[in-house]
Amino acid sequence: MAEAASQHLSLPSRLLELCALLGAPRDSLRGLEQVAQKKGVKHLSALDPEVLSIFVPPFICKGDSQMAGANCGTLGKTRRRSFRKKRERPRPEQWKGLSGPSRVPEPEDVTVPGGVDLLALPQLCFPGGVCVATEPKEDRVHFLVLTDVCGNRTYGVVAQYYRPLHVFHMKPLQIVFPARADPESPILDLDLHLPLLCFRPEKVLQVLTCFLTEQRIVFFSSDWALLTLVAECFMAYLYPLQWQHPFVPILSDQMLDFVMAPTSFLMGCHLDHFEEVSKEADGLVLVNIDHGSITYSKSTDDNVDIPDVPLLAAQTFIQRVQSLQLHHELHAAHLLSSTDLNEAQAHRRAWQQKLNCQIQQTTLQLLVSIFRDVKNHLNYEHRVFNSEEFLKTRAAGDHQFYKQVLDTYMFHSFLKARLNRRMDAFAQMDLDTQSEEDRINGTLVSPRRPTVEKIASRKSSHLQVTHRRMVVSMPNLQDIAMPELAPRNSSLRLTDTAGCTGSGAVLNVTPQSPYTFKIPEIHFPLVSECVQTYYADFVTLLSKAMDFLAPDNSLLLARYFYLRGLVHLMQGQLLSALLDFQNLYKTDIRIFPADLVKRTVESMSAPERAQAERAPELMRLISEILDKPHEASKLDDHVKNFELPKEYMQLDDFMKRVQESGIVKDASTIQRLFEALTVGQQKQIDPETFKDFYNCWKETEAEAQEVSLPWLVMEHLDKNECVYKLSSSVRTNLGVGKIAMTQKRLFLLTEGRPGYVEISTFRNIEEVRSTSTAFLLRRIPALKIKVASKKEVFEANLKTECDLWHLMVKEMWAGKKLADDHKDPQYVQQALTHVLLMDAVVGTLQSPGAIYAASKLSYFDKMRKEVPMGLPKTTVETLKHKINPSAGEMFPQAVDALLYTPGHLDPAEKVEDAHPKLWCALSDGKVTVFDASSWTIHQHSFKVGTAKVNCMVMADQNQVWVGSEDSVIYIINVHSMSCNKQLTDHCSSVTDLIVQDGQRVPRCSEVYSCSMDGTVLAWNVSTLQVTGRFQLSSGGLTSIRLHGGHLWCCTGNSIMVMTTNGFLCQELKIEEHFKDISTSFLAFQLLPEQEQLWAACAGHSEVYIWSLKDLAQLPQRVPLKDCSEIICMIRVKKQVWVGSRGLWQGTPRGKIYVIDAERKTVEKELVAHTDTVRTLCSAEDRYVLSGSGREEGKIAIWKGE
Repeated sequence: MAEAASQHLSLPSRLLELCALLGAPRDSLRGLEQVAQKKGVKHLSALDPEVLSIFVPPFICKGDSQMAGANCGTLGKTRRRSFRKKRERPRPEQWKGLSGPSRVPEPEDVTVPGGVDLLALPQLCFPGGVCVATEPKEDRVHFLVLTDVCGNRTYGVVAQYYRPLHVFHMKPLQIVFPARADPESPILDLDLHLPLLCFRPEKVLQVLTCFLTEQRIVFFSSDWALLTLVAECFMAYLYPLQWQHPFVPILSDQMLDFVMAPTSFLMGCHLDHFEEVSKEADGLVLVNIDHGSITYSKSTDDNVDIPDVPLLAAQTFIQRVQSLQLHHELHAAHLLSSTDLNEAQAHRRAWQQKLNCQIQQTTLQLLVSIFRDVKNHLNYEHRVFNSEEFLKTRAAGDHQFYKQVLDTYMFHSFLKARLNRRMDAFAQMDLDTQSEEDRINGTLVSPRRPTVEKIASRKSSHLQVTHRRMVVSMPNLQDIAMPELAPRNSSLRLTDTAGCTGSGAVLNVTPQSPYTFKIPEIHFPLVSECVQTYYADFVTLLSKAMDFLAPDNSLLLARYFYLRGLVHLMQGQLLSALLDFQNLYKTDIRIFPADLVKRTVESMSAPERAQAERAPELMRLISEILDKPHEASKLDDHVKNFELPKEYMQLDDFMKRVQESGIVKDASTIQRLFEALTVGQQKQIDPETFKDFYNCWKETEAEAQEVSLPWLVMEHLDKNECVYKLSSSVRTNLGVGKIAMTQKRLFLLTEGRPGYVEISTFRNIEEVRSTSTAFLLRRIPALKIKVASKKEVFEANLKTECDLWHLMVKEMWAGKKLADDHKDPQYVQQALTHVLLMDAVVGTLQSPGAIYAASKLSYFDKMRKEVPMGLPKTTVETLKHKINPSAGEMFPQAVDALLYTPGHLDPAEKVEDAHPKLWCALSDGKVTVFDASSWTIHQHSFKVGTAKVNCMVMADQNQVWVGSEDSVIYIINVHSMSCNKQLTDHCSSVTDLIVQDGQRVPRCSEVYSCSMDGTVLAWNVSTLQVTGRFQLSSGGLTSIRLHGGHLWCCTGNSIMVMTTNGFLCQELKIEEHFKDISTSFLAFQLLPEQEQLWAACAGHSEVYIWSLKDLAQLPQRVPLKDCSEIICMIRVKKQVWVGSRGLWQGTPRGKIYVIDAERKTVEKELVAHTDTVRTLCSAEDRYVLSGSGREEGKIAIWKGE
């Protein structure tokens, strides 16, 4: 049974794929020895090495493997039969000294693992040839990297012995599980400081640049081992970027022609061949490890052009490397000498581990510094990277570097990972080190402009601007002298770094200790009984290690489950293996071997399949893999570069092009822009018009980056204000100068002696008029602004700019009025976008009808005129703030669920992680996290499945549980903001999650979950195990509450009071109270202090109140005026807040009714949403938060009373 199953399986690569014995044939050695003895030759000629013997797992001879059957032999990895070799019959004298009679085994077929070429293996093991030594030599070791056609690498260790070798004993091995959160990060057993000992930091940067620009690189050393070790260190420095070209760190003498390959590559040669390779090959970068130098092939020395790393990133890297302690002897000089060898080795390993971590952080910071701004030029929806605009934001001296890097396969793969929003080491460090300004800018929908704070920092530096866009890419450039465009690598010279000492310090990282698991000792001979015993011992040791593991160490537990599952497969115990793999959902879903599990299920016999489906844990797993015909679609990994259109565009194509360009994302705004650009013509846009509009927008954007304000002016502005528009120099009643517009005010930049004269904040404007004023014999267009706090009306003779400024000022005034009335700052940001689009439209059309076309974008001004802008007085008094979780999306997203989590102090956390947070679930499983202390974005949206989120709860201080329509409970780590665990025990939509009463943030408590099919599960938060389960007789379970040790379960037809063991105590049936009308329960709340149950029913605009003492009594009723449909309700102190859809001034709106729980009367009717109120949550009973449907998609923050 197991044998049949195993034929379809292909296990992951083993730790040990192959053992081979190589050397010169014994006959050749004897003949050469006889020649040397006769003639007295001291230096013998080199011999041709060959493969003498091959051993492959499971290292069992033919007879034993037949006895073992599928249990040990046939579950091995399926191998490509690239080479076969008969093992030669050993000579009898080789077995002398071994107990037992001499027995000569028959030669048998050996299948070599794919990727191992036995024809080339002898040359790689003896790259300098086999030399017979007449004098004793030390044993040596070097390392191989074998790459197949798919790019998969197999690593080899070559041990060269200059002495007789009879028996090879395998000592007990151990597996090290690194303490890391990123499963894709490389597992390192290297001394990462080796290149820093061989090269100066400037040279290290040059080598890294060669990697990043994908040059043809050849390493040289007189030590074969150093070639691979140093090359692998540079590979580790690049993570998460990956070298994707041929990698052959050791070339034998016979392989030197490989360096003639025309493609990019990384190879290694012995130093003896340096001159030969330098003369014969063109276009090579020659890296001499022994001398720490970098040169180029002589024939093309003038053509190889290796650019410089960007200046600031290079200087910071050099400073950090120079501050590293690279010598263990200096580090341990103050320590007492130890006579315990193990203690000394442990201390050395700890030092190396910490140093490796510091080096990884330093190189990762270098990559983040170089590529951080790439994300600002990505369009995630259409997977577009605007490389031209990215280059325009780089310093002029860095253009050559970026042009070469942006054209590489390595960078293209990096872009794919960014567009897939992969949370790898790069993304995590980028998030951890971004400035507060960048974090706030991520929430803005208006185009970015330099803030006053950034302008001030720019002015304080002594940099000479060599390019008008240079300043954007080089923040904090204090006291750094910009060199002239000098010879290559000038930026790598050591410079005065007094002005950036803070950035040069190495992060004080304390790496977590890795975990070591010692596998059982291997007993010889490897007959089937011994192998099976070995597997059994392996499973026993793993199980014991898992029993002693702390429940919160889920990362290590996942690795144990994975390893034990593989061993169970080797034993042929498929059910046990599936149970182990299924547990990865609860520990770390990222390492779940989906393909292996699918093949395992498919290979099971009918009885095994039936047995597996009887286990509740496996039934869902098997259903996911086999019963559903569709498979999860693979990530779309294409990347497009932005290009201007070449054909006429209808609205849909125009919308896509504008979104790709990064100008605007909001679909309704783009539709208004389309109307503006097509006024008076066919509803299509020609390529030339789009090109003119695009160039006009980008020119205005570039001019804004050059704005330089005098210190006197900046003192009057807020640090986060930006200048969005400057007029020409005009005459005003306040003097001659330029009118400047920020998101907050209008002011005059006076000419002559630069000065600041405030015109007005947008909040204080009372009237804006476009008129004309007499000048000599003609009238000049003028703009008049009446300000509330000033008697004199501001007047500016704007001439041809007057009509445009009239439109812009009115739009900003209306946007500010809306923002104040609705407590929503997003209106100002949207108004700014409209204003800048107006400017671009006028600049594009340059026709008499341009102003009329631009007026199509005057959206808020028209809204102010056509509809009342104010909200009811009660709403204004109660509403505190509104935020938009859909900012930056193409369309508004419905707010499906909200969760507030209080802040708490933890010394191990960052300060911002201790702030309270608001978790917002949007459409299709998106979750966005806000910092509730400032209501700014803490974490941009990440996905928890693809289905609608129904509920969220904070299980403990480290976990947020998310219940989804797809029947899965997703667990989010609140520190890493990652979702790597899933609970899959429900079989239908998860509708509610609750924690125990009286514990806002329980520790090691229970969480109860329910699903639409009537299943209720109790979970242990610490172990993620189901501790209780029951099933309601009727389905339609929408919500549960825990009160008095009982679970109150709301189904459509009744509210059932159940014990936690699933026994029915009492039931409130809806049909007993609504006999004449068909209805169902929509939502309910328990008020223990009043001993009341509050509920809402479908089709009724009333809230019904039952006494908990007697549910049979008729309920009291609280009518809700103008309510069309009740959606949700929550209890806040002595109030019940009801979210609904209703009418306000005859218009459907989202409404909230605040009911006094004692008097049972409606205290307030709150109207601030244009769409249905879908969800409510309380923030420590101080605030109430409401989320609306997809027509608006915003969150309102209300004062709780």
